[in-house]
Amino acid sequence: MKEEIKKAVEILRSGGIILYPTDTVWGIGCDATNEQAVQKVFELKQREDKKAMLILIDNSAKLQSYVEDVPEMAWDLIDYAEKPLTIIYPEAKNLAQNLIGEDKSIGIRVTKEEFSRKLCEQFRKPIVSTSANVSGEPTPANFSQISDSIKKKVGYVVNFRQEETTNPKPSSIIKLGKGNLFEIIRE
Repeated sequence: MKEEIKKAVEILRSGGIILYPTDTVWGIGCDATNEQAVQKVFELKQREDKKAMLILIDNSAKLQSYVEDVPEMAWDLIDYAEKPLTIIYPEAKNLAQNLIGEDKSIGIRVTKEEFSRKLCEQFRKPIVSTSANVSGEPTPANFSQISDSIKKKVGYVVNFRQEETTNPKPSSIIKLGKGNLFEIIRE
């Protein structure tokens, strides 16, 4: 795993795109602070750049680096979540501008899965995580379902957990607002 993380980090640092296992489905990833890299992901997915993508971080303490004011409720949600949880926060900062929603929001997931957590730790920046498919096509449940066209267009395909055949689910999504307002987007 160590070598795979090292190779993936090299690609991320050079502004490239990776295909990697996450705490949910396989993801297409890049440096979440690099606008050109984020644009490459939008182009690969053939996705409108108005449609949001989320980021992964390895530790909830890093939230304050990317969100202006973390709502108090977020800490409990992260601590008590039993399955992967993406929280959409208001007032994103220090990220690629084309990654931030029109309403200045950003979806962030604190990953607890070993590979993606260590990848974020080693990279020392947030990593974009979006499903490994062209927009509008079904989300691949595991590596074997990812199209060859996606695999050929990324800078590096992580050689870890490719043989798994489980069908992980996408994360739950909750949108937080000021004053502890929240909306459940996906359970």
